[in-house]
Amino acid sequence: MTARAADRARYDRATAHLDAPVAIVDLEAFDANADDLVRRAGGKPIRVASKSVRCRALLERALARDGFAGVMSFTLAESLWLARSGFEDVLLAYPSADRAGYAELTADPKLASAVTVMVDDPAQLDLVDAARDGGREVVRVCLELDTSLRLLGGRVRVGARRSPLYSPADVAGLARAVARRPGFEVVGIMAYEGHVAGVGDAVAGHPFRSRAVRLMQAAARRELAERRAAVVRAVRAVVPGLEFVNGGGTGSVQHTAAEDAVTEIAAGSGLYVPRLFDNYTSFRGRPAALFAQPVVRRPGVGSVTVLGGGYPASGAAGADRLPVPYLPEGLRYDPQEGAGEVQTPLLGSPADDLLIGDKVWFRHAKAGELCERFDALHLVEGDAVTATVPTYRGEGHTFL
Repeated sequence: MTARAADRARYDRATAHLDAPVAIVDLEAFDANADDLVRRAGGKPIRVASKSVRCRALLERALARDGFAGVMSFTLAESLWLARSGFEDVLLAYPSADRAGYAELTADPKLASAVTVMVDDPAQLDLVDAARDGGREVVRVCLELDTSLRLLGGRVRVGARRSPLYSPADVAGLARAVARRPGFEVVGIMAYEGHVAGVGDAVAGHPFRSRAVRLMQAAARRELAERRAAVVRAVRAVVPGLEFVNGGGTGSVQHTAAEDAVTEIAAGSGLYVPRLFDNYTSFRGRPAALFAQPVVRRPGVGSVTVLGGGYPASGAAGADRLPVPYLPEGLRYDPQEGAGEVQTPLLGSPADDLLIGDKVWFRHAKAGELCERFDALHLVEGDAVTATVPTYRGEGHTFL
């Protein structure tokens, strides 16, 4: 029996009392992935990206381990909810236009001390001030650096379109503007190199593309390490008490941690290890989060149909954004139908061994987005479900 077949047997036994659709997290794999992130971080603390987890119980499980400290959130409403729930260090990774949230933040000393907001434009400060509604608490601010690799005088850009702050002068200029403004305090810098941390460099069947990605990423790491260090020096000249410099992502943990200028690493997807992280040479994780759909039809030889399953991931649309049939091994989508909202045909010889009601296990393309589809995650240890915990959705929250 292969390791994957053994996992399927365990998951089927553990969830035999549960009807699919159902989602699980294999705690042994989750903990092993957490240990690997800590190892790669080389002593620097890892801030857990909540977007990639979306389950308070599992955020708490990660943060209880040595090597993890703080949460990186994705909306202001989520940040405030986490802070009210007892999370004491929440960095909002994206600028917000949530006026009601800012009014609440600036009126509550506990929230204001726990939550740091992201800023890359003075207009965002104006929005916060306009939303204060009498709140006088000082707002903790993190400045985001654009990490994109720019070539040929800027005519070629590789990387996400995020912050307009690119040079040390850009970031230091905004730091001075914040420092002059009552009610705000610069406490950190963030730089997320998504084109390094979030792009696989070993795509099966594409050796030339993979080689090109590795060359690009090596160049991007060198350029960013030099520029990030210069940015930190420039900002520290304005804000000597800077508390943290955040960088990285699951795919670049060890590279970013090697930079002296960086004080902490952001990572979250590496806990669940979705399918988009199968194509990396820098690390190998264990799939920890899976979902199962039930077989409801047997259209013919070499074919079954499962209920639902069309859970595409965000990003540029493509086959790599679809969940992948994982267990039993050897199933594939019908190219004429793909993954459907209500039903999904699957092809392959393993289909002939599946009966009506059997489970087919899938991996999502991304990590936390799976939790937008399920109210609960069943935590598996060995061949038993030992706990069932709510996702954000299960607690009544869909923040985006």
